[in-house]
Amino acid sequence: MKQFIGTLVIDPQLKGIVTRLYCRQGYYLQMHPDGSLDGTKDDSSNSTLFNLIPVGLRVVAIQGVKTGLYIALNGEGFLYTSELFTPECKFKESVFENYYVIYSSMLYRQQESGRAWFLGLNKEGQVMKGNRVKKTKPAAHFLPKPLEVAMYREPSLHDIGETVPKAGVTPSKSTSASAIMNGGKPVNKSKTT
Repeated sequence: MKQFIGTLVIDPQLKGIVTRLYCRQGYYLQMHPDGSLDGTKDDSSNSTLFNLIPVGLRVVAIQGVKTGLYIALNGEGFLYTSELFTPECKFKESVFENYYVIYSSMLYRQQESGRAWFLGLNKEGQVMKGNRVKKTKPAAHFLPKPLEVAMYREPSLHDIGETVPKAGVTPSKSTSASAIMNGGKPVNKSKTT
């Protein structure tokens, strides 16, 4: 079968959900129009809506519904948002023993212990560095509140960056001009590998 690039329209193939992610700290994860991430107590805000798109066995991409940006975690442990779907945008979705869901980076973990890096919010509703979040703490525990089932095209077929970044280096390929990291700090794109 020939694969055409450009104008070919691919039918949606993946079943995912539109959801809000409620953190055990008392906040809903929120993505602002500028791509920055934090938590809010407002459960009716459109900025708290996320697409959870399956991209592997128990692996998801988390995409802001309003912005279309993907949540990603870099080799320094910082969360940021990216227009492109890259390996840094893949999170393993696991159900913890208290029935909350935890999201860990598929790429990065502690070098010495092998402990995973997690998506997390602190007690003030600010995003934490992934390498500081422990899976046993409320900061890492999320309760998805599904609103609807939706069909998605597979991100990897269209816009994944095939290069895997080196640990500890913020890849310039996977970030866009509007990429934003924790609390609205822009990604430094001048680093080279």
